[in-house]
Amino acid sequence: MAHDGPPAAPPPVPPSGPAVPSSASSPAPSARALLPLVVPSLAVGVASALVLLGVSAVADRLEHVLWQSLPDALGIGRYSALWMIVTLTATGLAVGIAVLLVPGHAGPDPATTDLIDAPLPARVVPGLLLVTGLALAGGVSLGPENPITAANVALVYWLGRRAAPRAPVALWPALAAAGTIGALFGTPVAAALILSESLAAGQGQGPGPGQGQGQGVGSGPGPRGSLWDKLFGPLIAAGAGGLTTVLVSHPTFDLGLPPYPGTGWGDLAAALVIAPVAAALGMAVVYAFPHVHAFFRSLPLLRHPVPALTAGGLVLGLLGTLGGQLTLFKGLAEVKTLAADPEGWSAGSFALMTVVKLTALTTAAACGFRGGRIFPAVFAGAALGLCAHALVPAVQPSLGVVCAVLGVLLAITRHGWLSLFTAAALAADTTILPLLCVAVLPAWLLVTGRPRMRLHDDGTPAR
Repeated sequence: MAHDGPPAAPPPVPPSGPAVPSSASSPAPSARALLPLVVPSLAVGVASALVLLGVSAVADRLEHVLWQSLPDALGIGRYSALWMIVTLTATGLAVGIAVLLVPGHAGPDPATTDLIDAPLPARVVPGLLLVTGLALAGGVSLGPENPITAANVALVYWLGRRAAPRAPVALWPALAAAGTIGALFGTPVAAALILSESLAAGQGQGPGPGQGQGQGVGSGPGPRGSLWDKLFGPLIAAGAGGLTTVLVSHPTFDLGLPPYPGTGWGDLAAALVIAPVAAALGMAVVYAFPHVHAFFRSLPLLRHPVPALTAGGLVLGLLGTLGGQLTLFKGLAEVKTLAADPEGWSAGSFALMTVVKLTALTTAAACGFRGGRIFPAVFAGAALGLCAHALVPAVQPSLGVVCAVLGVLLAITRHGWLSLFTAAALAADTTILPLLCVAVLPAWLLVTGRPRMRLHDDGTPAR
């Protein structure tokens, strides 16, 4: 989609993955070198959580107005087909106008961004938070994780470089990303898993504690110091962010599914089928994504953000009328409604919700809405898992949900540890972990080395 021009580039930082303290050429950091990280890490973690909570609170209030107060005042059904179409189309129009007018156009094309990217210019942040809040309130099938992480990284990077100009340039994005992920999940575990994945992949770049800017890029094999040394600051930020969220909003990923009775041979067979099938369905979305994105860029009218997002909102409204109100929004609250009554819908209804949610996710991400894909993917996986239970009652609901969520998340996010952690957290039962660790293997073989749900600037799929 055409814009007035790209935002001014910030000072260079490592573009791939979060920056974590490491160095292949320096000795392991001492406690004296790590201690100065404590206060800024705590501050960044708390601030990251407060930004997330603030945007979510404003979006929740606006959502109440759009989906309850306003339709009640007009005498229209809250989730009638007409109201869903009108509200989501209007949301697309509002987001499109905001993208057109705000400084920096609310950041780059969201189809080209990842969960953690290089810092945006600080002037982009207000517009990015505005369009994110509008999308969350309007019922768009995207979560807050990508834009909130981008906003926090940009703000912390901008403030950190001014408050402590001699600090390693890569420190601030690492702290902000970790703090935001910790706040999103209410625990530092998810941040630790993502950061450790980056280290294992050789993406943990950036100077270590106490080093000068630009020294000691830790992407080579065998950096000295333990993993805890390298993740010391980010883990503090993630812990502070997670604890702030827990104390303020008391989040939980426990869906309240029926207790898992224990693993049997039939469960193993079911897991080895459900997880790869879910991953294959997720890969269908990944392969469709560049074509949907190309459609919105191929028509001359839709290259402009206002008509593209308005058309995208209309499509989302039509999908909502097909799948029902549970297929709207980011999906975290809605998935709990599904899990509370596994017998409440037929296999066909669960299958329809799965397809509609994945289609809505693809459309929203391709047409230009700013948002993340983790929470909608969790809803789609849960619906698919409950569909498996409805088709084969011997498949225990908890087993079906966690294996399907695992497979869909693997395909869409390509974060193995995060997918495994999220799936296990939904069941809140450690006895299911060994089964998930086996089920993840065939699913990973299906997705590894294939295109990701992310595009290059020229529209080609990233790998």
